[in-house]
Amino acid sequence: MNIKKSILLRVRLAFLAIVIFAGAIMYQIFHIQWMEGDKWQKMAEEINMSYQEVKATRGNIYSDNGSLLATSLPFYKVAFDPTIADDQLFRESIDSLSLMLSKSFGRNSTYYKQRITSARQKGKQYIFLSSDLIGYQKKKEMETWPIFREGRLGGGVIFTKTDKRFRPFSNLAFRTIGFLNENDYGAGLEYSFNKYLAGTHGKALFQKISGSSWRPVNDGSEIRPKDGFDIQTTIDINLQDVSESALLRHLIKHDADMGCVVVMEVKTGEIKAISNLKKLSSGKYGEVYNYAVGSHGLREPGSTFKLASYMALLEEKNIQLSDSIETGNGELKFYKDKVRDHKPGGYGTMSIQDAFEKSSNIAIAKLVDETFRENPQRFLDYLKTMGVTQPLGFQMVGEGKPNIPPIKQWSGITLPWMAYGYGLELTPLHTLTLFNAVANNGKMIRPLLVKSIKKTDKEINTFKTSVISSQICSKETLDKLKIMLEGVVENGTASNISNSEYKIAGKTGTAQSLKDGRYVRQYYTSFAGYFPADNPKYSAIVVMDNPKGYQQYGSDVAAPVFKEIADKIFALDLNMHEEYELADKPETGIFPVVQAGNKQDLSAMLNYLGVSNHADGQEIEWVRASIHNNSIKWQPNNDHQQGLVPDVRGMTLRDALYLLENTGLKVEVKGEKGRVSQQSQYPGSRALKGSTIKLEVG
Repeated sequence: MNIKKSILLRVRLAFLAIVIFAGAIMYQIFHIQWMEGDKWQKMAEEINMSYQEVKATRGNIYSDNGSLLATSLPFYKVAFDPTIADDQLFRESIDSLSLMLSKSFGRNSTYYKQRITSARQKGKQYIFLSSDLIGYQKKKEMETWPIFREGRLGGGVIFTKTDKRFRPFSNLAFRTIGFLNENDYGAGLEYSFNKYLAGTHGKALFQKISGSSWRPVNDGSEIRPKDGFDIQTTIDINLQDVSESALLRHLIKHDADMGCVVVMEVKTGEIKAISNLKKLSSGKYGEVYNYAVGSHGLREPGSTFKLASYMALLEEKNIQLSDSIETGNGELKFYKDKVRDHKPGGYGTMSIQDAFEKSSNIAIAKLVDETFRENPQRFLDYLKTMGVTQPLGFQMVGEGKPNIPPIKQWSGITLPWMAYGYGLELTPLHTLTLFNAVANNGKMIRPLLVKSIKKTDKEINTFKTSVISSQICSKETLDKLKIMLEGVVENGTASNISNSEYKIAGKTGTAQSLKDGRYVRQYYTSFAGYFPADNPKYSAIVVMDNPKGYQQYGSDVAAPVFKEIADKIFALDLNMHEEYELADKPETGIFPVVQAGNKQDLSAMLNYLGVSNHADGQEIEWVRASIHNNSIKWQPNNDHQQGLVPDVRGMTLRDALYLLENTGLKVEVKGEKGRVSQQSQYPGSRALKGSTIKLEVG
């Protein structure tokens, strides 16, 4: 065989092998496609099927009066099965549907028509029409569109719900409400009460489609999720807004690094307001951590701790407030260290009461050292009795544990230092709880932030006021402490916040900050107290860290914040003060009693009675009356138009309700007949929508 024939033979054999191999492939394709097609189709579907979690709707968080602090709002992804609609419906409606999609999502109508038509021709049963989420109202609107109005089974529209957390009051009480991220990490109430709020997730069968998208398969095997419970807090929206606004204003004024406020109801321990603000890198203030409660808020309290030291002294020894103590020239050596008073030259000889009111460090250091030097454990035992050595058992995760070193770690100066608030660490909430116990006649109440767990209107669980200690000290000691705390405001370091309307009792605190093991000239300032001092209803603590400028003491920095908050709370609570006197009370006599209301109605009445009335040509809807000679002059009463609380004193209840409710306020009324005599929120103050204003009618 020559070379030519050999090559031809090899080519023919190779060709024959290729034909046979190709035939085998064609046979296998035919066999798989037609003989075993159902088997492989079923297997493919099973591979692309998966039972996945269906999230429950998270519960709501409410304020003390039922105002929403946090809720879950439904948003939807819009998908479409273009194979569902019959041919006639599709032909007649696809143009209209494409136009509406274009107006809603931005692309031109031709794009939507081509995309939907192409998917229908290819038999695609699930396509996303937009990556944008739509709200509930938009969903209801889209359900009326051509094709979509036939529903999921008749038209093929698919709305997949996802919840987003929404806060009606924006950043108010931001860190207290808290958050929970996708990794179940969080803070505040959202994290601490997650087991109640989260609900029970369900399961449903999903099929994987193009890309990484999944579509639900309603085969009847799904397990429906159970929505979460609601929680009702003790937070008062009005007091929270008052506290947060005052704190922010003074933080800016003093350019401080951080500040926090807690307001507590004395008898119940209910937290009515809690705010934590820190200076951010942007220069603005925001809530990034709960310094009032958490471990990062543990600091040396300074002179507010003198309340505990004097309590221990008065319990241990028979000391009278008039007894004297020698403090010298303002500097006294203890072992190898010195204790100083802030007054140059010192206070010399002073009474025990003066020593507390003027906040003498030397006085309390000497007294504690002399009394407990031989038995320092006795001092710690008193602190334990007061409830300041252990965690409070607060309802939020992350509570800071008091840091009081054991005696074996003490040096000679530890006890004198501890006497005026150095060498130990407490959170602001712990300090406040002690002051609140004094205001509550010695009964220490555990702070309460969440009152109940609810499902709709049914209470599932309630959290009632609980007692940490029924009596932290004797009545005799309490009486002396109350006198001294009132004296601080009347005659001592906080005399700048004394007022004639009501009495405040409390204590200032100023502690140097510890940085890298050394004390630096930066100050941690505070004021803790309660009011009204003669019948305490609220206690509060204000803390501001590292204020700048010449004002760096608790009396100059923290105490004025306390006073501003207390003043506004006093004004809001009608039971704490006397009746308001109307500023422009009309005269009686020949004139009818006209005070305030709708100008058109009042003018019509006066015109009918023949009484002259005018408004200097102004077009005013709501007015107050003032008498000028023999006529009535209308003064504008339009604060509500600027988002402020209107002055409704003197108005009929009908007019007052109309004005206040249109301003977004909730109204509580005491009395039935007559005109409004008192209102709890100051006229002209910022109207916080959803907050409550109380009216007295008489």
